[in-house]
Amino acid sequence: MTQRTPDDATRPTPEGPSRRTVLTGSMVGILASAGFTAGPAAAREGGAAGQGGISRLTVLGTTDLHGNLFNWDYFKDAEYDDAAHNDVGLAKVATLVTAVRHERGRHRTLMIDAGDTLQGTPLAYYYAKIEPIGRGTVHPMAAAMNRIEYDAAALGNHEFNYGLDLLRTFGKQLRFPLLGANAIDDETGRPAFAPYLLKRVDLGRRRPVVVGILGLTNPGIAIWDRDNVAGKLSFPGLVEQAAVWVPRMRAAGADVVVVAAHSGADTSSSYGDALPWPENASTLVAAQVPGIDAILVGHAHVEIAERFVTNEQTGRQVLLTEPLKWGMRLSVIDLDLAWRGGRWSVQAAHAQVLNANTVPEDAAVAGLLRADHEKVRAYVNGVIGSCTQAMSAATARFEDSAALDFINLVQARTVRAGLVGTASADLPVLSIAAPFNPDAAIPAGSVSVRDVAGLYIYDNTLLGVTMTGAGVKEYLEKSAQFFKAQTTAGPFAASEVCNAVTPTAPNGTPDYNYDVMSGLDARLEYDIDLAKPVGSRILGLSYGGAPIEAAASFVVAINNYRASGGGAFPHTKDAPVVYNRQLEIRQLLIDWVTAQGSVDPTAFFTVDWQLVVNGAPVVVTGGVSPGRH
Repeated sequence: MTQRTPDDATRPTPEGPSRRTVLTGSMVGILASAGFTAGPAAAREGGAAGQGGISRLTVLGTTDLHGNLFNWDYFKDAEYDDAAHNDVGLAKVATLVTAVRHERGRHRTLMIDAGDTLQGTPLAYYYAKIEPIGRGTVHPMAAAMNRIEYDAAALGNHEFNYGLDLLRTFGKQLRFPLLGANAIDDETGRPAFAPYLLKRVDLGRRRPVVVGILGLTNPGIAIWDRDNVAGKLSFPGLVEQAAVWVPRMRAAGADVVVVAAHSGADTSSSYGDALPWPENASTLVAAQVPGIDAILVGHAHVEIAERFVTNEQTGRQVLLTEPLKWGMRLSVIDLDLAWRGGRWSVQAAHAQVLNANTVPEDAAVAGLLRADHEKVRAYVNGVIGSCTQAMSAATARFEDSAALDFINLVQARTVRAGLVGTASADLPVLSIAAPFNPDAAIPAGSVSVRDVAGLYIYDNTLLGVTMTGAGVKEYLEKSAQFFKAQTTAGPFAASEVCNAVTPTAPNGTPDYNYDVMSGLDARLEYDIDLAKPVGSRILGLSYGGAPIEAAASFVVAINNYRASGGGAFPHTKDAPVVYNRQLEIRQLLIDWVTAQGSVDPTAFFTVDWQLVVNGAPVVVTGGVSPGRH
């Protein structure tokens, strides 16, 4: 087990010249390569600039780190890369932070995060499930964030994925608070975590400025992690809770208020009207709650260098910024302060994002945690079986695939076994799966943990719910909203067919909100006609070769995200649950391969659904609909 204490995570490494000495000569080059703009010297240096002088406070921010510590793709066992050649991980962010602190002055900077740290990579999974953090094991993300010296972090929705006990343990290992003003303890009616933090920052002039940092998390947690929080915590709206806490922060002496909000800037909700509060509400917070100077935005995984929103009550401009995800960017918020009427006030605000792909890893952070990284690599590269032919998820969004059929097979068989001896034992079992990861592939030959885990990158658990034939049809109609309307059969690029814009997905429906449904004991077959209007696209729906009757009864193997209402799919949130043993789907896949020893796709893969336009199979670049067989 990894032996490390929170104090160890902040202890400098002794060998060689100090890192500050080594980096001093290269700071300008590091920042220039990252796209850094220094701004007015007087403000940076705290010198006089007009009446009373202007001093600059800099707030650095990350969000949606999702367990990314190194620039590494554990599923490929190689350095991370994407089409834009982004780099990821806190080890690179640390280099940017050091450089900005050097340029701005360490005493004039704060470091915050907007949530979603604990889930998202095999490293995060390993230290939650394989070698859980505790007295003898400090979470590598905690160690890294302590070493970087964060000041505060908001809770993200994925912080709750592994349960409250692990979250509390993680929080104890941090040398800074986890903030969540709208994570309310059901028993006390008060925030279950610190709602805000007041930090005194000495700018070298007048009295120190008091900076209030408010943390807001996502109301959707009540749906997405219902099993972990129901009866324990509630999550009211961001606007409503900010309206409570910002005045209290000002009354407590805050000169400046910065919000870390795990909620996107473009107002929308993936869960529709299942909750009275929107999922993405940062713009609403800025517009409707007076007294906020800047918001570090999270959750949406988009890049916003700088955006201003006018507060409806005061007319003041509120600054928003979002540094993409996974440590790809670092937000730099500059707040220029003046001493007026016996207190500090913000006179101007600007933000920029720095690109982590322009800098090397921070040697101290990397050295501290390299052993943890290698331990996870060894785990995910362990061979657990073999496969007779390759299975890829590359085209699973627009054509039936063995990869998703494999997921559905394991889910359905697990639920079927769990129904033995129950009143639902004789009902036919269906299963749903989504194309989470287009890069996922199980090779022909030896199969490792990472090969299988790549098919299922989320930490969902498996449930079985009952659904009528009419419910199955409505569910598939909802799923078919993923596709864009067409009048011809193509050929098309995948982007011309997939990720349609909808009222609940203004930036395009994500891949994880498209579900394929399969039958276990008999084939579930259907066409999706893109020439038909949304809501009437599912044609020829049959089970075992016969049309499905509206009153027919099925058990559907489904993940906890869907069962809790995630994606606003019909007949899920309140569906009768007939199976729920809290088993993680990813681990079920790994265990199935381990137990079987060999995977033979020809034993379970059939083409049961296809895209059509007026009956003609749709042709998509990279995958031609082959028709059913």
